[in-house]
Amino acid sequence: MSLPDRRTVLTLLAALPLAGCGFTPAYAPGAAGNELRGRVAVQAPVSRNDFALTSRLETRLGRPDAAAYDLGYAVTVNVISGGITSDNDITRYTLNGSVAYSLTERATGQRVAGGTVRNFTSWSATGSTVAGIAAEEAAAARLMQILADDIITRLIAGLS
Repeated sequence: MSLPDRRTVLTLLAALPLAGCGFTPAYAPGAAGNELRGRVAVQAPVSRNDFALTSRLETRLGRPDAAAYDLGYAVTVNVISGGITSDNDITRYTLNGSVAYSLTERATGQRVAGGTVRNFTSWSATGSTVAGIAAEEAAAARLMQILADDIITRLIAGLS
Protein backbone atom coordinates (compact mmCIF):
# COMPACT_ATOMS: atom_id res chain seq x y z
CA MET A 1 0.00 0.00 0.00
CA SER A 2 1.46 3.38 -0.95
CA LEU A 3 0.91 6.68 0.81
CA PRO A 4 -0.24 9.75 -1.14
CA ASP A 5 2.30 12.37 -2.14
CA ARG A 6 2.91 14.86 0.70
CA ARG A 7 2.57 17.89 -1.64
CA THR A 8 -0.86 16.73 -2.77
CA VAL A 9 -2.06 16.36 0.79
CA LEU A 10 -0.72 19.80 1.79
CA THR A 11 -2.33 21.44 -1.25
CA LEU A 12 -5.69 19.92 -0.43
CA LEU A 13 -5.41 20.99 3.21
CA ALA A 14 -4.51 24.55 2.18
CA ALA A 15 -7.49 24.76 -0.19
CA LEU A 16 -9.97 23.43 2.38
CA PRO A 17 -10.50 26.72 4.34
CA LEU A 18 -11.00 28.63 1.07
CA ALA A 19 -13.66 26.22 -0.11
CA GLY A 20 -15.53 26.55 3.18
CA CYS A 21 -15.68 30.36 3.17
CA GLY A 22 -17.06 30.80 -0.34
CA PHE A 23 -13.84 32.28 -1.76
CA THR A 24 -13.96 33.19 -5.44
CA PRO A 25 -11.15 34.95 -7.32
CA ALA A 26 -11.76 38.66 -8.02
CA TYR A 27 -10.98 38.27 -11.72
CA ALA A 28 -12.86 35.02 -12.32
CA PRO A 29 -15.45 35.02 -15.12
CA GLY A 30 -18.48 36.96 -13.87
CA ALA A 31 -16.66 38.31 -10.79
CA ALA A 32 -16.49 42.00 -9.81
CA GLY A 33 -12.99 42.50 -11.23
CA ASN A 34 -14.15 41.58 -14.72
CA GLU A 35 -17.49 43.37 -14.34
CA LEU A 36 -15.67 46.73 -14.05
CA ARG A 37 -13.05 46.14 -16.75
CA GLY A 38 -13.65 48.54 -19.66
CA ARG A 39 -16.95 49.78 -18.17
CA VAL A 40 -15.86 52.66 -15.89
CA ALA A 41 -15.45 56.24 -17.15
CA VAL A 42 -13.00 58.00 -14.84
CA GLN A 43 -13.44 61.73 -14.18
CA ALA A 44 -11.22 63.91 -16.41
CA PRO A 45 -8.00 65.05 -14.70
CA VAL A 46 -7.35 68.71 -13.89
CA SER A 47 -4.02 68.70 -12.02
CA ARG A 48 -0.80 66.68 -12.19
CA ASN A 49 -1.95 64.52 -9.27
CA ASP A 50 -5.33 63.97 -10.94
CA PHE A 51 -3.57 62.90 -14.12
CA ALA A 52 -1.37 60.38 -12.29
CA LEU A 53 -4.40 58.98 -10.43
CA THR A 54 -6.55 58.77 -13.58
CA SER A 55 -3.72 57.15 -15.53
CA ARG A 56 -3.32 54.38 -12.95
CA LEU A 57 -7.08 53.85 -12.63
CA GLU A 58 -7.43 53.48 -16.41
CA THR A 59 -4.44 51.14 -16.52
CA ARG A 60 -6.10 48.87 -13.98
CA LEU A 61 -9.71 49.22 -15.18
CA GLY A 62 -9.09 49.69 -18.90
CA ARG A 63 -10.39 52.49 -21.10
CA PRO A 64 -14.18 52.33 -21.29
CA ASP A 65 -15.71 50.92 -24.48
CA ALA A 66 -19.29 51.17 -23.29
CA ALA A 67 -19.16 52.89 -19.91
CA ALA A 68 -21.80 51.69 -17.47
CA TYR A 69 -20.31 53.51 -14.47
CA ASP A 70 -18.82 56.94 -13.72
CA LEU A 71 -16.02 57.28 -11.19
CA GLY A 72 -15.69 60.72 -9.63
CA TYR A 73 -13.00 61.71 -7.15
CA ALA A 74 -11.49 64.56 -5.15
CA VAL A 75 -7.77 64.48 -4.33
CA THR A 76 -6.29 66.13 -1.22
CA VAL A 77 -2.53 66.25 -0.63
CA ASN A 78 -0.61 67.75 2.30
CA VAL A 79 3.16 68.11 2.73
CA ILE A 80 4.54 67.64 6.25
CA SER A 81 8.16 68.16 7.24
CA GLY A 82 9.76 65.14 8.81
CA GLY A 83 13.38 64.92 9.88
CA ILE A 84 14.90 68.13 11.23
CA THR A 85 18.59 68.62 12.07
CA SER A 86 19.92 70.55 15.09
CA ASP A 87 20.39 73.53 12.71
CA ASN A 88 16.64 73.43 11.88
CA ASP A 89 17.26 72.12 8.37
CA ILE A 90 14.53 69.81 7.06
CA THR A 91 15.95 66.53 5.76
CA ARG A 92 12.77 64.61 5.01
CA TYR A 93 9.22 65.34 3.93
CA THR A 94 6.07 63.23 4.08
CA LEU A 95 3.29 63.56 1.55
CA ASN A 96 -0.12 62.64 3.03
CA GLY A 97 -2.87 62.07 0.51
CA SER A 98 -6.51 61.13 0.45
CA VAL A 99 -9.02 60.56 -2.33
CA ALA A 100 -12.76 60.70 -1.81
CA TYR A 101 -14.35 58.66 -4.61
CA SER A 102 -17.81 57.71 -5.79
CA LEU A 103 -18.85 55.09 -8.35
CA THR A 104 -22.26 55.77 -9.87
CA GLU A 105 -24.28 53.73 -12.33
CA ARG A 106 -24.95 55.73 -15.51
CA ALA A 107 -28.34 54.23 -16.26
CA THR A 108 -29.91 55.02 -12.89
CA GLY A 109 -27.58 57.67 -11.43
CA GLN A 110 -27.44 55.55 -8.28
CA ARG A 111 -24.25 55.48 -6.21
CA VAL A 112 -22.92 51.93 -6.27
CA ALA A 113 -19.77 52.36 -4.16
CA GLY A 114 -17.67 55.07 -2.62
CA GLY A 115 -15.54 56.16 0.27
CA THR A 116 -12.18 57.69 1.07
CA VAL A 117 -8.73 56.13 0.80
CA ARG A 118 -5.68 57.53 2.59
CA ASN A 119 -1.97 56.83 2.31
CA PHE A 120 1.42 58.52 2.36
CA THR A 121 4.89 58.58 0.81
CA SER A 122 8.12 60.32 1.79
CA TRP A 123 11.23 61.73 0.18
CA SER A 124 14.61 63.01 1.23
CA ALA A 125 15.26 66.75 1.07
CA THR A 126 19.04 66.41 1.01
CA GLY A 127 20.84 67.37 -2.18
CA SER A 128 20.30 70.10 -4.73
CA THR A 129 17.10 72.04 -5.33
CA VAL A 130 16.53 70.25 -8.64
CA ALA A 131 16.97 66.86 -6.98
CA GLY A 132 14.53 67.85 -4.23
CA ILE A 133 11.88 68.92 -6.75
CA ALA A 134 12.34 65.71 -8.75
CA ALA A 135 12.07 63.64 -5.55
CA GLU A 136 8.87 65.47 -4.55
CA GLU A 137 7.29 64.88 -7.97
CA ALA A 138 8.26 61.20 -7.86
CA ALA A 139 6.77 60.87 -4.37
CA ALA A 140 3.51 62.46 -5.57
CA ALA A 141 3.35 60.07 -8.53
CA ARG A 142 3.94 57.08 -6.20
CA LEU A 143 1.25 58.33 -3.84
CA MET A 144 -1.33 58.62 -6.63
CA GLN A 145 -0.49 55.09 -7.80
CA ILE A 146 -0.93 53.74 -4.27
CA LEU A 147 -4.24 55.57 -3.81
CA ALA A 148 -5.54 54.37 -7.20
CA ASP A 149 -4.68 50.78 -6.30
CA ASP A 150 -6.48 51.22 -2.96
CA ILE A 151 -9.58 52.49 -4.80
CA ILE A 152 -9.55 49.51 -7.19
CA THR A 153 -9.18 47.08 -4.29
CA ARG A 154 -12.15 48.60 -2.46
CA LEU A 155 -14.30 48.69 -5.59
CA ILE A 156 -13.68 45.04 -6.36
CA ALA A 157 -14.19 43.99 -2.73
CA GLY A 158 -17.36 46.06 -2.43
CA LEU A 159 -18.95 44.68 -5.59
CA SER A 160 -18.07 41.06 -4.83
